Amino acid sequence: MTDTGIAATDTSLAERTLAQLLDARISCRAYLPTQVPREVIERILELAQQTPSWCNTQPWQVAITEGEGTDRFRSGLAEYVRTHPQESDFEWPREYVGEHKQRRRECAMQLYSSVGIAPGDRAASAEQTMKNFDLFGAPHVAIVTTHEALGTYGAVDCGLYVETFLLAAQSLGVATIPQAAVAGSSRFIHDFFSLDEDRRVVCAISFGYPDTENPVNGFRTHREPVANVAQWVSQ
Repeated sequence: MTDTGIAATDTSLAERTLAQLLDARISCRAYLPTQVPREVIERILELAQQTPSWCNTQPWQVAITEGEGTDRFRSGLAEYVRTHPQESDFEWPREYVGEHKQRRRECAMQLYSSVGIAPGDRAASAEQTMKNFDLFGAPHVAIVTTHEALGTYGAVDCGLYVETFLLAAQSLGVATIPQAAVAGSSRFIHDFFSLDEDRRVVCAISFGYPDTENPVNGFRTHREPVANVAQWVSQ
């Protein structure tokens, strides 16, 4: 037994399971049209509900589409984006600098290369960007919101919720992509889902079963080694 009372073999299995989920999960950008059964979505939500939050406030609320609801949302969103400037409930990053800028660029180049978009082809890259608002063909989208009074920390708690949702979905064979781009149409989202004015849109999560034959799902982004992000203080 370990000091926590969990058998070492159980700890090892849990660690391997988590590692497998983290390694297998990708931001899926092409989906099959197959609907995810309601009971599977409900199980994802049950698992995500175990997310920790500050003072157990559980600030997240989730609006989920399926069937014709998704079709109405995606068509309305695409039209809204074409006729309105983006306006998020949270400030966009002021700028990308240093390694953040480099990582963002590398990710974009990997994405464009996977679908045959040549460097500098702005028309093709703009068309790819618009696929965000088609939800990449996903049959479902979840809109995650927080209460405005909780400010930054409500959004942080929702970020934890999003990660649990992603891993729960992965464990059930469901692919996902969290999307800040969709949150840039906050007014449309509020109106579509009749959200209370004190709710703030954090992000969307498009989800469904992955199209494994589509090359856009074939590239993988890299992660920095721990030594580049962790600081140790031993004395």
